[in-house]
Amino acid sequence: MMQIAAEDRRYLFLQGPHGPFFYRLGKMLRAAGAQVWRVGFNKGDEALWFHKRSYIPYRGTLEAWPEHFAGLLDEKGVSDIVLYGDTRPIHARAVEIAKARGITVHVFEEGYLRPYWVTYERGGSNGHSRMMDFSIEDMRRALAQSDIDLPDAPARWGDMRQHIFYGFLYHYFVLLWNHPYKNFRPHRTLTVAQEFGLYLKRLVLMPVYWADRVQATFRIKHGGFPYHLAILQLEHDSSFQEHSPFSTMTEFLALTIDGFSKGAPRHHHLVFKAHPLEDGRRPLRREIRKLARAHGVKDRVHYVRGGKLAQVLNHARSAVTVNSTAAQQVLWRGLPLRVFGEAVYAKPEFVSTQPLGEFFATPTRPDSKAYRDYRSFLLETSQLAGGFYSSRGRRQLLRQVVDMMLVPEDPYDALAEGKAGPRLQLQVVT
Repeated sequence: MMQIAAEDRRYLFLQGPHGPFFYRLGKMLRAAGAQVWRVGFNKGDEALWFHKRSYIPYRGTLEAWPEHFAGLLDEKGVSDIVLYGDTRPIHARAVEIAKARGITVHVFEEGYLRPYWVTYERGGSNGHSRMMDFSIEDMRRALAQSDIDLPDAPARWGDMRQHIFYGFLYHYFVLLWNHPYKNFRPHRTLTVAQEFGLYLKRLVLMPVYWADRVQATFRIKHGGFPYHLAILQLEHDSSFQEHSPFSTMTEFLALTIDGFSKGAPRHHHLVFKAHPLEDGRRPLRREIRKLARAHGVKDRVHYVRGGKLAQVLNHARSAVTVNSTAAQQVLWRGLPLRVFGEAVYAKPEFVSTQPLGEFFATPTRPDSKAYRDYRSFLLETSQLAGGFYSSRGRRQLLRQVVDMMLVPEDPYDALAEGKAGPRLQLQVVT
C-alpha cells in the first residue's frame, strides 16, 4: 500500500474509547513521523493520555466548541481528525466542519462483527457509513480482487471485564477530579455521578448477575419449547438513538410483545436477551413482565441478563432487534432476522420485511450465500482483528490500523482498487 509521507500528516484526536487505546495509537503515529495532538473535554480524557505536551484541554461550552475547533484546525494545520463514534454532539459538529474543509475523518467504533473485531472507517460509521450505499453486487465486484480465507465469528466478547473496568476508571476521574472542566456536560442523559454509580454497581454485583443469567439460560435451554430471540441493546447507544425509529427501549419491547402475541404459534416462547453492558438504568425485566401480562403471554416470555449470545441463539427459531450489531451472529447462522432501525447489514437479501406478526408465524430465511459475501467484504475492509480494551487486543489492532490510517485510500476504495493490505490472522483476545 502506498503511504502518504507521515511527516506531512497532522492528526487531531478527539474523544476515544475508554482506556489507553487512543494514547497508544497516537504514540505509534508519532513514531511513524506524524504530528499528533489530543483534545480533552474532561479529566477522564486527560488521565490516560500520557503525552502531556500534545494534550489540549477544552474547557469551554458546547456552543463555543465549533468556533474553537475551527481555530485549532487553522493553528495546527490539521490534515486528519480521529474520533470514536460520530454522533455525540462534539463529534458531529467536528465532522461537519472537517468535511467542509476536505480534512480526512477517521472513525472508530465497536466491531460490526463483534466480538473480536473493531470497526475503522472514514467519514462516518453505522448509519453514516459508506456501507449503507453498497449493494451485494457492489461488494462481489470488489471481492474479485481478493481470494483469502476468512475466519469464523467467535461467540463471545473477549474483553468485557476490561471494558467495564475502564468505564469505571473514566467515570471515577470525571466524578472526583473534573473541577478544571466546569463546562463539561456528558453526551448522555445521566449525570457523571449516576454513570459512576452504575459502573460500580455492576462491578460489585457481577457474581449475582452471573447466577441469575445461568439460571435463566438453563430454564430456556432445557425447556424443550421453540422460541424466538429479541436482542436488546443499550437505550443510550448512538445507533439506537440516532438510527432507529424508537426513542426508548420500552417502545421496542411493546412492539415486539404485541407482534409475538398476535402471530406466534401458541406453543412458541419469546426470549429477551439483554446487552452485555446493560446497567439497569431502565428496569427492563419489570417492563417486559408488565407488557407480557397485558398481552396474555406472561408464561411464554423470558429475560436473560447479558452473557454470551450463543448460549441462547444456537437454539432460536428467529431473531428480532432494533439495529444491534449482534444480529450479524444471527445471519451467520442462517436464522430469519427482523430489524427496525438503520444498520449496515440491513440488506434486502438478509433481513425480512414481513409484518411482525407474520414474521413470528412464518419467518423468511436470509440468503446465506449473499451474507457470506457481505461478511467477506467487511473483513477485507472495515473490520480489524483486535480490541480497544485488553492489552492483547490493542497490540493486535495497532499492528494493522496505523498503516491503514497513513494510506490515501479508505478501506473500501483500497479493496476495489486492488490496494488492500495484508490481513492479520484472528487471535482469541482474553
